[in-house]
Amino acid sequence: MLNFTTRCYRDGTLIDEGFDLAEVSEHLAAPDTVIWVDLCQPDRADLARLAEELGLHELAVEDALTLRQRPKLDRYPDHLFLSAYSVGFDPGTALVTTKEIAAFITDRALVTVHKDENFDLAAIVARWDSSPDLAKNGVAFLLHGLLDVLVDGYFEAVEALDQEIEELEDLLFLPRSNQTEVQQRSFTLRKSLVVLRRVILPMREVVNTLLRRDLHMQMDEMGPYFQDVYDHVLRVMEWTDSLRDLATSILEANLAIQGNRLNVITKKVTGYAAIIAVPTAITGFYGQNVPYPGFAQIDGFYASTAVIIGLSALLFALFKRNDWI
Repeated sequence: MLNFTTRCYRDGTLIDEGFDLAEVSEHLAAPDTVIWVDLCQPDRADLARLAEELGLHELAVEDALTLRQRPKLDRYPDHLFLSAYSVGFDPGTALVTTKEIAAFITDRALVTVHKDENFDLAAIVARWDSSPDLAKNGVAFLLHGLLDVLVDGYFEAVEALDQEIEELEDLLFLPRSNQTEVQQRSFTLRKSLVVLRRVILPMREVVNTLLRRDLHMQMDEMGPYFQDVYDHVLRVMEWTDSLRDLATSILEANLAIQGNRLNVITKKVTGYAAIIAVPTAITGFYGQNVPYPGFAQIDGFYASTAVIIGLSALLFALFKRNDWI
């Protein structure tokens, strides 16, 4: 079932919201009017009616229906088509989740399309309502609010991943840390960073394209705001790349630590084996079937026992002093 949200601005003032889709044309008939329409789970017929009304290109409509697009900004004769993602982070699994949103951008309308009913529209609306003085900039104002919320979500996800990596670093050097857990967590965090990078990297080009003057968007006042979003995208991109390198370093450090611990264990086992070899050699030598000093006498037993204990204690002291055991 189609769920939709609508808003109408006139001369920078919100004059109507929650109106029916059939009233879109009526609102656009008035001058200096800008509308926002959000469609959740639309079918082809729903988008076809809106496409005919706003003059949307059939390829853009097809992309909005199929989704699963790479973040991009396509230019058509009468409008732009934006594909982007919001991201979230699940602390329990350390996985990054994504929700896709498409947007048609015309001179006087912003139409957003998504399939996830839990997409956070409230945050976008709150961002618009927090800057009513910029509403006179029309569609550029609406588009900026949308992108700003998406990019802020990237920052929150990267910050959460940074915290997870710091906790993993602390766990890495604990004497009795679970190495399997460290490895699994490292791979999961690296996977999340790869997913996040796939979302953020194309957004750099998307926002950079919006800053170009030949798009004929009303950028006189909104230009610095879009530049700010662009700077945030670059910062979060650099942060993501540094965390990827750090996650890789943690994985390599974990393998190195395991190798060092194995060497220490091997050294200690070898030391104890050398100590055990002494009584084995002595008892084996005295086990010969020939007479020997102390044969069949209690003094011989005491002598061999004393030699075993003495040499074993000497070897233990030497190995301990050299930190071999």
